[in-house]
Amino acid sequence: MNLGIAGRKAIVCASSRGLGKACARALAEAGCEVVINGRDAKKLETAASELSVAGVKVIPVVADVATAEGQKALLAACPQPDILVNNNAGPPMRDFRELTRQQMLDGVVANMVVAIELIQKVIDPMCGRKFGRIVNVTSGSVKMPLAGLDLSSGARAGLTAFLAGVARKVAEKNVTINNILPGAFDTDRLRSTLSKTAEQTGKSEAEVAAARMAGIPAKRFGNADEFGAACAFLCSAHAGYITGQNLLIDGGTFNGAF
Repeated sequence: MNLGIAGRKAIVCASSRGLGKACARALAEAGCEVVINGRDAKKLETAASELSVAGVKVIPVVADVATAEGQKALLAACPQPDILVNNNAGPPMRDFRELTRQQMLDGVVANMVVAIELIQKVIDPMCGRKFGRIVNVTSGSVKMPLAGLDLSSGARAGLTAFLAGVARKVAEKNVTINNILPGAFDTDRLRSTLSKTAEQTGKSEAEVAAARMAGIPAKRFGNADEFGAACAFLCSAHAGYITGQNLLIDGGTFNGAF
């Protein structure tokens, strides 16, 4: 399918690896000029090299999007993005009793405030051009919270509620805001979690992975490229009537009709 966004300009946050990188790849393959972002210069340069396709520019920006300087660097590389994909790593698993006030504030900033700040900066120009696609990568834990990920779940749920009203205010300008909620995808982050669980339980990583997959109706982990394809469609010219929605991609793990 031709997504109708060739030549559009996109910013994809936290895109040197994992789901962010998959989103950037799908947008580049659709013909978008893509600004990718990360804090590790070497990983980012490698990603930029991998993502570059004939005729499409991929611009790496080393920056921490949680800082004003980092956001300024992103927008200097792409002053008027047509597409913004908000993505950021969540805080590590931790019992809520152990969270300090500063850790809670940092988690809310990283997984709620940063996305809102970037949207504040790009949304009016999008409305003026009568085209804008904003996708926020949140988490399946927004719908099905997991003990230990309370801070991540809370901050991302806050972002979801905050933007629900904003999405309706700009829909008439052909600017959409949607969220994608990933379940268990085969990424470095998941593998790190499986490895830690294996150490704690004395089981092999393969055994831990098998047990985790057994609880997923699809009986497998998601592939990052599947996620990227879904993101690219929500950013496409064909998705202008989809806004304020939460697309759960978890292989059927969430057991609900709505």
